[in-house]
Amino acid sequence: MPANKWPPNGYPLPDGSTLRRAVADGINWEIISAGRDRTALIILPELYHKWVGAGLISADLFERFDVENSQFFICFGSPEHIISSVQSGPYPISAVAALAFAAALRETRKIDSIHSLQDAIYLEQASHLLPTYTETEIGDDQVVLGTWLSGGVHISTASFGRLCNLLNWMPKALVAEIIREAGFPVSGGQCLINTVEHSTELPLKRAADAATEKLIDGNTRFQLPGRPALETFFNEQVVDIIANEEKYKRMGIEFPTAVVLHGPPGCGKTFAAEKLVEFLGWPCYSIDSGSIGSSYIHATSKKIAEVFDEAIAHAPSVIMIDEMEAFLADRSMGAASGTHHMEEVAEFLRRIPEASKQHVLIIAMTNMIDAIDPAIIRRGRFDHIVEVKMPSAAEVRALLESLLSKLPVSNGIEIEPLSNRLAGRPLSDAAFVVKEAGRLAVKADQDEIDNEILFQACDALPPQKEETKKIGFTS
Repeated sequence: MPANKWPPNGYPLPDGSTLRRAVADGINWEIISAGRDRTALIILPELYHKWVGAGLISADLFERFDVENSQFFICFGSPEHIISSVQSGPYPISAVAALAFAAALRETRKIDSIHSLQDAIYLEQASHLLPTYTETEIGDDQVVLGTWLSGGVHISTASFGRLCNLLNWMPKALVAEIIREAGFPVSGGQCLINTVEHSTELPLKRAADAATEKLIDGNTRFQLPGRPALETFFNEQVVDIIANEEKYKRMGIEFPTAVVLHGPPGCGKTFAAEKLVEFLGWPCYSIDSGSIGSSYIHATSKKIAEVFDEAIAHAPSVIMIDEMEAFLADRSMGAASGTHHMEEVAEFLRRIPEASKQHVLIIAMTNMIDAIDPAIIRRGRFDHIVEVKMPSAAEVRALLESLLSKLPVSNGIEIEPLSNRLAGRPLSDAAFVVKEAGRLAVKADQDEIDNEILFQACDALPPQKEETKKIGFTS
């Protein structure tokens, strides 16, 4: 078999898969499809030895295999690791992937400063761009990066304004950060640079970092009145791990894993999550049916990916998934087994571990824990499944005190009896009582809210429905 003859379609590969088709190729390399959403890079021995000799790859990254009388080396990719031609893609679909490429370009130039990267292969596992040595002259690395970022448009990062127009899905400040990550200046005029430096995007990350530093230095404790068990959980499983990151890392514990809060409507799941976000001081991104739901196939999963990308770009941050059953219901259930729904679940399955590794805290909430897809709530994605019951009198009291502290109230006001009366009801009922009391005070031409008005407002609530068990038929 001639040395330049590549293995044919259907040829068995060393990992047991088969060669499907060539995705991209060059004189001494081929990127092939190996099935199961996997790609692989096949190279000739001369290229392998050049890369190993230059220190661009480790010798064990590729596996040797023979086809008749010809010798090849192969490296398998994965959905998490890109194998791509700089000239023909595929190109990045997220800010994280773009930053990784920029870092790989910078690290490559520390090793090889003379060979062109215009014809390179991007092997994410190696964290380098690997030259194929077919270009006779070294090209412009800023064009390499600009072409990659823009999805194939031959453009230099020196044309910052034009590049930002092509990358309208990415904040200008993030484009600038990627360019700097590669080791290039951000040009295009002082005014444009100032726009980047003072945009509203990068300060989010800076504010998040400052909030984390304050948390570590302040040695403070998260407080959730009336919820001692939930308060302890958040302090031990989230706050303490963040505040003592290095100590936990030595024990193999990284960033806090994702959390599911489940319980009946009005039990205080959202209230507890919002209080934790407020305490951390990090940027918060929401996923709910109102913000990302779409009737168009693929649109919802695309929006889910956009939220994750944004949160990762501004990490440390928080993603709150409300009514998670709307996106993550069991795929075996008939009503939710459509292809588009499976795509949404798959997107979450892929992105949740990735986001956690990038310092994104994920908190999901549901009223229907039994309906959630088992693959989602298994260990490794959502490690903590926490039940939240209806609010206690102490939590109701804490909310009432907070709401009434902003309003004129009489000195003799008594919250305890009202808290006991509202215990076990949704927290939104307590908020309604305060709002209604304010309305009644204005109607009665009173300057303050007193006990009588508070209980009048409470009487306006509909009675709680009692659960009853019925046997037989009713007319």
